[in-house]
Amino acid sequence: MPSTTEVSQHPNRRRFIGGALATAASYNRIFGANDTIRIGAIGTGGRWDALFDGLQKNTGNQVVAVCDVYEPRRLRAKARAAAGATDHVDYREILDNKDVDAVMIATPDHWHVHITIDAVGAGKDVYCEKPVTHTPAEGEPLLAAVRGSKSVVQIGLQQRSWEHYLAVKKDVIDAGVLGQVTLIRTYWYQNHQVGARVPTFDTTKLDWKRFLGSASDRPFDADTFANWRWYWDFGGGAMTDLFVHWVDVAQWYMGADMPTRATATGVKALLQARQTPDTMSAALAYPAAVVEFDCALLGYIEGGGLMFRGTKGAMRLHRQGYEVYNEIPNYSEAFQPPPAVLKGKSARDGVIDHVQNFLDCVRSRATPNAPVEVGIAAARAGHIANIAMRGTGVWTPGTAA
Repeated sequence: MPSTTEVSQHPNRRRFIGGALATAASYNRIFGANDTIRIGAIGTGGRWDALFDGLQKNTGNQVVAVCDVYEPRRLRAKARAAAGATDHVDYREILDNKDVDAVMIATPDHWHVHITIDAVGAGKDVYCEKPVTHTPAEGEPLLAAVRGSKSVVQIGLQQRSWEHYLAVKKDVIDAGVLGQVTLIRTYWYQNHQVGARVPTFDTTKLDWKRFLGSASDRPFDADTFANWRWYWDFGGGAMTDLFVHWVDVAQWYMGADMPTRATATGVKALLQARQTPDTMSAALAYPAAVVEFDCALLGYIEGGGLMFRGTKGAMRLHRQGYEVYNEIPNYSEAFQPPPAVLKGKSARDGVIDHVQNFLDCVRSRATPNAPVEVGIAAARAGHIANIAMRGTGVWTPGTAA
């Protein structure tokens, strides 16, 4: 089994070469000087820092415009962008700029589909953070808009470009090392009690109404603005923030992306001021396997990852690497894992390669590693879990959203 550092050829790089030959003659976009892709940033909060770092560690790109509803964030992003970069409160001004080739969207979830549809309508290529949809109903119009355009759209499910996830798919899952996998346990534990003090914001420099967008009108609330993922009008809690990453890997590896049944439950045990649960569990049934998700926001022990259980062995997979264990001969309640029979480590943050894949596809017009269809399917699984959790505890096809 090769380690991550030994995986020398990225599958999309092979597609990039073929795609470039097939489409270069028909695609006439003119990039900036030295073939530079000119990027507009829409949403420049905490997630933008990781995306900007990914751009900085790749070549041939320039951030030429930034947009955010909060001036201090916007000006901070502008100061790090290219000389002469413009700053905006209204993202449509970036879409109207003919010198912008592509946009990267890192806004709250409820803005994703609206901005993406507007962006592809303006002829821009798009990198949009996950979850790409905020509700299940948004998937169909988004898909129609993207398919009706000529735009490249990459969703921020960076595991799809992370080399050890690609290696595991080929050399462990597809090679049958684990046998038949019937259970995939996913988990994510974070400590939201640490540093829980709500930041102070200068509301004179914030366009709160624009932040609300399609959400119902309400007075400014600092925790809602700082921690919007945990408020239903803006995000979907851990099911669409954290679980979406892992269920995407599970669906990718299984070759199945539509659950047949789901159960879920959750409670607000610690963080009473928030709307979404801080402790939850879900189980989604697929034709040949069950995908589970456990999440608690009370501590860091075990972090986040996936555990695959098959007839021949088990595998723990996470962002730092993976470990494969053979099945043991006898039942044991005091099991201590023996040395892994296969393992690998992550060479670097997958965001870097995911951004590179996007930039490559902007040039070649090839399909990116996480196209909009993948993003919609991953988000849908998170929405299904939330529908079950917020309803009767059970979801089946036909359950009302």
